[in-house]
Formats: sequence, C-alpha cells, structure tokens
Amino acid sequence: MYAVIFKARLARPDDEYLATAEKLRKLAKSQFGCLEFVSMVDGDEEVAISYWESEAQIAAWKNDATHKLAQAKGRAKWYKSYRVEICELKRTYEFAEENK
Repeated sequence: MYAVIFKARLARPDDEYLATAEKLRKLAKSQFGCLEFVSMVDGDEEVAISYWESEAQIAAWKNDATHKLAQAKGRAKWYKSYRVEICELKRTYEFAEENK
C-alpha cells in the first residue's frame, strides 16, 4: 500500500477551491481506486493524505484531465507552494477503543 502526502501553503482558497477539492476526492475514490482520503487545514497550511494499492493508480490519478486542470488552477490561484510525497507503507497498526 502507498500513501500520497500533499502539503501546501494556501494562498486564496475560495468556494470554488472547496468544491473542486470535494469533487476530486470523490473522483479519486470512485474512478482511480483511492482507498481513503483525509485532509486538514491549520491557518494557511494544508495537509492531505490519500491511500492507494499501487503506484500505477497514483500515476493514473496524477495524469487525469480533471485533476490536471485543478493542478493548474492551484498553481495559478490557490497555492503559494506545495509538496507531494509518495511513501510505501511498510507496516501499519492501530488502536481503536471499541476493540477493548
């Protein structure tokens, strides 16, 4: 399994940004095999983490036409900067209170 970590400094998020982000999350899950997609914002810092079964899925997602349009708009309007990290998960473990 792989995780894609997207870290950004926001410039001017607006209603269009929020709608686009939601649309892209749904698209990633429904058409590209994204297993989970979470994001959080603190001030002008955003972190989004998505989980994938393969690097091929990640590449297909990166090259999707709708995603490419959003990337261009992000560089022109919504982000001061961003960084993408792709990590292969070696091990996972969890604690869930309901498992007590």
